[in-house]
Order: sequence, then structure tokens, then C-alpha cells
Amino acid sequence: MKFITSQISLFMQQRGMRRNISFLMRFIFMLLTLIAIYSIVFHYIMEYEGRSYSWVTGVYWTLTVMSTLGFGDITFTSDLGRLFSIVVLLSGVLLLLIMLPFTFIQFFYAPWLEVQKKGHTPRSLPPEVKGHIIVVSPDPIALNLVDDLKNYGARCVILSHDSQTTLDLLDQGYEAVAGEHDSGDVYRKLRLSAAAMMVVLDSDVRNTNIVFTARDVDRHVPIVAGVQSDDAIDILQLAGCSHVFRFHKLLGEALARRVLNGDAQATVISRFKELAVAEAPVMRTRLVGKSLSESGLRQLTGANVVGLQERGKFVLPTATTRFTSTMVMVIAGTEEQIESVNRLLASGRTHQVVNEDAPVLILGCGRVGLAAARQLEAGGRKYCIVDKTMKRHIAPEHIVVGDAADIDVLEKAGIRTAPSVIITTHDDDTNIYLTLYCRRLREDIQIISRATLDRNVGILHAAGADLVLSLASMVTSSIINLLAPGKVTMINEGLNIFRSTVGKRLDGRELMSSGIRSKTHCSVVALRDAQGELHINPDPRHVFARGEELYLIGDSGAERAFYETFGQDDALTEGE
Repeated sequence: MKFITSQISLFMQQRGMRRNISFLMRFIFMLLTLIAIYSIVFHYIMEYEGRSYSWVTGVYWTLTVMSTLGFGDITFTSDLGRLFSIVVLLSGVLLLLIMLPFTFIQFFYAPWLEVQKKGHTPRSLPPEVKGHIIVVSPDPIALNLVDDLKNYGARCVILSHDSQTTLDLLDQGYEAVAGEHDSGDVYRKLRLSAAAMMVVLDSDVRNTNIVFTARDVDRHVPIVAGVQSDDAIDILQLAGCSHVFRFHKLLGEALARRVLNGDAQATVISRFKELAVAEAPVMRTRLVGKSLSESGLRQLTGANVVGLQERGKFVLPTATTRFTSTMVMVIAGTEEQIESVNRLLASGRTHQVVNEDAPVLILGCGRVGLAAARQLEAGGRKYCIVDKTMKRHIAPEHIVVGDAADIDVLEKAGIRTAPSVIITTHDDDTNIYLTLYCRRLREDIQIISRATLDRNVGILHAAGADLVLSLASMVTSSIINLLAPGKVTMINEGLNIFRSTVGKRLDGRELMSSGIRSKTHCSVVALRDAQGELHINPDPRHVFARGEELYLIGDSGAERAFYETFGQDDALTEGE
């Protein structure tokens, strides 16, 4: 009874509910009045035909006719009575069978269901919750971020303004809370003051409102926001953001840095103090067709090839592994060793029919494409953009207007001689289409593509892309590196360098026989001993001591396998 009372009370408190009930009651009153009038007319016509029935019988006949159940044994014999029966029947069909159900559903049942949904939708967190991450936005990129953070033991709560969306997220296994983004009470119920971080991934205008409202609740919790325009950076910082990222710009610059360069084949993508990790495409180098042992990379440079990526698949190399033109090496070493690798690769480059002085092709001139163009321009590389519309901030000699799927447009832009093509549109389906098209036109061209969602990375590789970077991974990488600096660095799609402390399962074991490589498919790229000294590419005969720090490389599956086999450190955030 208490539950029913509370539900009725909540139901009546809803905005507009009293008005809806008033509409429904007025319709029912009109219907009852019409039934009473029909019952009275029934008696008069029956007396006209020389018969007499009780008042109950008159109501019974009226309801029987209006509901189309049938006349039974009470019927009129005169034309007047039968004409009256037709009127009652038609009005019954309209009022009882059509208007009454829809009126009841619109003004009572649908609002009641909405109240039930709101009653089952979480609107606050328990008081003991702390160290959680609040994500304001239920879009696919935000959900990808939540999935990745959960893999590292972080507790994420999604704020959604819509009850139905919140329920859908709960059904998918996410922790979600319904509430308005501009309400300070909502952030108090989300325990903002006890949170480890708040991540805002909405439009620039809405982000500003969210951050400003949240800052009124707590002045110290870190708030991270993504922006779409440079002008919004200062505004969000004034609103109270701790960190503001232009993820589209970062993605465009990262794509441009992957373009093959005759002077510097290896691109440093991550640093851990003295340790540098670089990517180096094998394409157009002296290594194509050679095995790792035949290349002499480690002997000549001191750097170590700790992994190979081929069209999205990460493998640990062996001495007999042969390099192909579709492979990308992941190299670990010092800055000096990476420079030695560059000199070695540049000394024996094979240009074949590729003119590396020709402009790099950029398909699409949105935020990502423009950032890639600016990065190439800063590096002194020529470029040509293909877009459907002329852009006023791009010099005419750097852009070809037209559809990138048109062979004439691509040839005008230089597809036949371009050393590389960067595909930057915001639609993954279009990127897959263009990747496949460019690969069929040129087998020897380097194709670098942007993906919006992680799930399309593998498809883009299968379509022929040599390198793929996703916006979702860019967001995740930035957030994880803020939560735990140096603990995890995402250097490519699904490929991470992560840090782990030697525990009891590795204590006293030799690196070579520890089973790290064979059991988990990870590779140790560096080790920090008890004295704090960093050993890059440590000796395989090194004996682990408890408390030492390992820097390992592997894809997401290998990372999970390592933690399952040798144990996991603390989560990214406290309070779990």
C-alpha cells in the first residue's frame, strides 16, 4: 500500500498531469451524459412502439449497441427505432472504440508509464561511492571511453538527460544516471566532490554550461573537456576546465606524422624518460624481404624491434621473421638509437616509381583534414586536399574541388604520383570506400586513414589501409594518461605500452624463462631496478626482484593476459 501511495503521489506531481486528468474526466463525463440521453430516448421510442422496459434495461441496451456486442433480444421494430439504433451504433464506434482508448492512453496510461520509467531510473549514487569517473555524454565515443576505462578497473558513471536513454544504457551493462546537465543538484547526487575526474564530451556551448555548473558544486575535481573550435578553448578554461583537448586536431596531426619521410623514417610516438618508442614503416626501405636477423638493426643501432604491426595485427618478431612492405615496426631504444635507425633506413631507401617530392593527398578538409594539412605544412611537406567545396582558408593551389570517388578528380589531385594519401572524412563508411578505391588504384601508395569508432579499425585495415588511427582511441589515450601518467600509453589502435610492478609471481625468475613472451604475447621493452635506473631492452638473463617496474608492449588481449597470469597493480582510480 505504501508503494501504491508513493506511485500515485509521484504520478500526480508530474508537470501537466492535473491538466491531463481533467481532460480525461471531461471526456468520460461527456460519454456518461450521452449514455444517459440514449437510455432516455430508448424508453420514449419503446413506448411509441407499445412496449415498456426498466431504466436498467435502457442502459444495458445502450451499452450493448455502442460497444457493438449485438442487440440480444431487445430490438426496435419501427423505422424510427432502427434509425436511432444506427445513430447509437455509429457514435459508440467513434467514442468507445476509437476516442476512449486513445484518450485514455494519451492522458493517463502513457504518462503513467513515463512515471514508472522515471521511478526505475537511477538519479543518484550511493553515499559510499568515491574515486569514480563521471562521463557526460552517451555518444559512441564516450561509451568507447567507458569500456576502455572499465578494463583498467575504473568505475565510470554516465550522465544522461533522457530517462529512456539511461534505461537503454543500463540494459547494455553501463552504470548510468538520469539528470539535467545544468542542475547543480544532479552533480551533488553524482558525488562530484568524491569523483576522480569528470569528462565532458558534448558540443562546445553545452560543455561550457556543464563545466560552469559543475564548478559551482566543486572547485577542485579535475574536469576534462573536448572542444571543436579553438575559440572555445579559452571559454572552457574560464568556465573551470582543468584540461581542454582538441581531439580532432590531435588526430589530424597524428595522421600527418605517420606519412613516410625520406629524412626520418621512424616517428617517435611515446617517451618514458630515456626510453623512446617509435614507429617505422618497412615500406620503401632496404628491409623489405629480409629477416630480422639479416637486417642487423639491433647490432648496428642498439635499438630493438619489439613488435610488428601488419594491417592492424600485432605480432612479436623472431630472428627469422621476414619484413614485408605492409609491416610497421615498433622500435624501442634511446633517442640516439632511434636516430641511428633513421640514418640506417634512409641510407638504403628504394624509391621505385614513387616520387616522394610529390604532394601528399588529403581526402576531406574537415577539422581532422585541416589539422593534417597544417602539420604537413609545418614539416615542409607538399600536400593537396580533395574536398567537395572550396575552403576559404586553403590556398587554391593546395585544393582540388570535387568528389574523391571520382577518378578524374583524384588524377587531377595527383593520385598517380602521390607517395601517401590521408583519408580524413568523419564518416567511417566513406573512409572504407575510399581506402578500398585508393588501394585498387595504387598498390604501392601509403594509405593512412582516420576512423571515428574503434570497431571499424579492422575493416579499414582489411580494405587496404597501412595505418589507421581512431578518434575514440585518441580520446581514451588522453584520459588514461591524465588519470595515471606513465601507467598506460596507447601508441596505436589496440597497442599499448603499460607499466607493471614485479610481484610475487615474477620475483626471482629470469626474464628469458619467465614466460612473459610465450604466455602473454607481451614484450618487455624496459625495466627500472630498485635503484631507479632504467634499463632499455634489458638483458634476457636479468633476474626479477620484487618492486622493480616493467615497461611492456602488447595489444589489448596481451595486456589482459599479462594481468591474468602475473597479477594486476591497483586500478587507475582509487575507491574501488
